[in-house]
Amino acid sequence: MIEQDFLNYSADTLLELAGRIEDCLGRLSNEQIWLRHSENENAVGNLVLHLCGNVNQWIGSGIGGKPDTRERHKEFEAREGSLGTRLKDTIAEAAKIIRSVPAARLAERLKIQGYDTTGLKAIYHVVDHFAGHTAQIIFATKLLTGQDLGYYAHLNKPKQAEAAR
Repeated sequence: MIEQDFLNYSADTLLELAGRIEDCLGRLSNEQIWLRHSENENAVGNLVLHLCGNVNQWIGSGIGGKPDTRERHKEFEAREGSLGTRLKDTIAEAAKIIRSVPAARLAERLKIQGYDTTGLKAIYHVVDHFAGHTAQIIFATKLLTGQDLGYYAHLNKPKQAEAAR
């Protein structure tokens, strides 16, 4: 069914992107994770906290029915903290919730963060939002480390090797 394909792809995408963020966190020092050049910028650590808050609110609470305990402003006010397994646990739980959504719930009307939406739109919002901030974290990691993170190295094969296939 197309509905289950959407749900599985959404869960898989969140897991893949979270893995890239975890990789970035592993390449950065604690100082780099919380670095801000000005108060108008968010540190990588703040973006991770923000993503966890967003996923918990939209998927855990909005789709999964858990209490909404999010305090969004605190995600951006933090200047330090242990991110540890927070991201991994948040995304694992969200992926489990997403995969278990009955197809009929995709059209169900929901009110999340003051927005009138549907289950499908809520899941799409989370994946899109997560992808955008993942790109920011990847970009920041490249700037801070000067490293090629290699996520698409498999696409950089010489043309001769491709022609030989």
